[in-house]
Amino acid sequence: MSFERSPTAENHRIPLNDGNNIPLMGLGTFSMPKITPKNACYNAVKIAIDVGYRHFDGAWVYGNEDEVGRAFQEKIADGTVSRDDIYYCGKLWNTYHPPEMVRPTLEKSLKLMKFDYIDLYIIELPMAFKPGDVIYPKDENGKFVYHLTDLCATWEALEACKDAGLVKSIGVSNFNRRQLEQILNKPGLKYKPAVNQIECHPYFTQIKLKEFCDLHGIVIVGYSPLGTCRDSTWVNVKIPSLLDDPIINTMAAKYKKTSAQVALRYQIQRNIVVIPKSFNPGRIKENFEIFDFCLTDEEMKRIYALNKNERYVELLMWRDHPEYPFDDEY
Repeated sequence: MSFERSPTAENHRIPLNDGNNIPLMGLGTFSMPKITPKNACYNAVKIAIDVGYRHFDGAWVYGNEDEVGRAFQEKIADGTVSRDDIYYCGKLWNTYHPPEMVRPTLEKSLKLMKFDYIDLYIIELPMAFKPGDVIYPKDENGKFVYHLTDLCATWEALEACKDAGLVKSIGVSNFNRRQLEQILNKPGLKYKPAVNQIECHPYFTQIKLKEFCDLHGIVIVGYSPLGTCRDSTWVNVKIPSLLDDPIINTMAAKYKKTSAQVALRYQIQRNIVVIPKSFNPGRIKENFEIFDFCLTDEEMKRIYALNKNERYVELLMWRDHPEYPFDDEY
């Protein structure tokens, strides 16, 4: 997949397979409601809009869509942006896979954000918990309660939401090739997934899955593009910190950039959308400053060679699920 125009800070949208487009650089809004200060996300989104961000990645399960929506509404009201300027990605949580639950769940996000439509809505994971409003359902022994899901039926419900005008584009997240093929080979398919949001960074380049997605016109959105925090309860800390990599840091020194900026630039030169999460004003601004330099072909190859084919985010809560797919190569 190639694009004719070099991305700029003002215009870095790339086309999707449904005729819409998506900005290459976005702000991740992941947070843990119990430990994230109130209004942290609200303030970060307002700052990001002023910096130049137009793409925001969120989810109902993050517990902050009301803050994201309030920030959007205020920046629209003061004339900084219009609704058409804003690109928001929401996600269908894993207790809402049954088809009859899909539209009401999407409508929850719309109500929280005071929007008539969402730009992109994706299935957060190809596996499901027990359906219902308990986000992390467990049995009397403290074990997660899983549920077998019919991905094609869930996808048809998403297609209906698109037809109803509630969402412009639909996609998936954390899908491997086999799960993508379930959707792509579905009889009567109306819309192919526009994106597949997956962990992707220089230590986990997703080479084969990217080739497959390119073949089918599916744009990859890379989460954790800078690696992630070093919380051993959910992160594989055996993998070294990406931002300490000596090769990336050497390139950063050459361009008078940070290692984070080099890692992000590497991804957008692969036409991979990046959504680094930060609520820190300085980091938000810094991460966006990647459109004023370009890595050479040789530098791209050197970073490409750093691939360890290992995940930081192991999604350990799903290890016992009968449909757990991540031992597959791609």
